[in-house]
Amino acid sequence: MLKEFRPAVVIFAALTVVTGLIYPLAMTGAAQVLFPYQAQGSLIEQGDKTVGSALLGQAFTADKYFHGRPSATTAPDPKDPTKTVPAPYNAANSGGSNLGPTSKALADRVQQDVAALKTENPSAAVPVDLVTTSGSGLDPDITPQAAQFQAARVAKARNVPEADVRALVDSQTVGRFLGFLGEPRVNVLKLNLALDQSGGR
Repeated sequence: MLKEFRPAVVIFAALTVVTGLIYPLAMTGAAQVLFPYQAQGSLIEQGDKTVGSALLGQAFTADKYFHGRPSATTAPDPKDPTKTVPAPYNAANSGGSNLGPTSKALADRVQQDVAALKTENPSAAVPVDLVTTSGSGLDPDITPQAAQFQAARVAKARNVPEADVRALVDSQTVGRFLGFLGEPRVNVLKLNLALDQSGGR
């Protein structure tokens, strides 16, 4: 029996070392060398301060900033830990709302959001990503159409020409990866940082 047991233990130990230690360390080291920005979490810095990650959305609510997709993430209610309260872009509790297309709560919420957005831009169709949440609730990007939809509000709040804001959106739009994968997108945090740096109040 010992004859069969010993090879099994040796193989188990060897595979544990290779797959549990050597391989992860090699991949981490390679990532740090080849892709240091991504390996460190795609952090965005302003001066000596980290202001966020390009991979995680943030809750911008002021009129002078572009807003991201709605977020359905929650957090424990401080008054009653058995319940939850809305906590947009809560990275500790990533997830969607799990409300289906027949949900009255979802339909009511979308209708309210559409009505609110129509007040700021009544002549344009509301882009779907401004009223629907993503599967993670942490989506950092919006479509160029969603950004352009908000340009008039942002320009008015900052008292700058709308054409300048639209041009800034165009400059921050990232195309499809390799020209055909994914969809064009705008990172909301990067766009808002560029907006602040452009000189508008």
